[in-house]
Amino acid sequence: MFKRRRFKPAIPLRDRLNAWACQLREQADRLKPGPQKEALLQKAGQAETAIRLDAWINSSELKPPK
Repeated sequence: MFKRRRFKPAIPLRDRLNAWACQLREQADRLKPGPQKEALLQKAGQAETAIRLDAWINSSELKPPK
């Protein structure tokens, strides 16, 4: 039978998304106003939304009672 290889990421998703959002914002700060800057800022906003959704999903309020 085929066995899946599983691994845990060394860095949690929240930290990876936060670093990516910061990197995108820094790149956007170096650009002049325009569509490329707006696209980077939009991606950074989406990463920050994903951070909030991850925190909400993993909150203790959503856990089923034991």
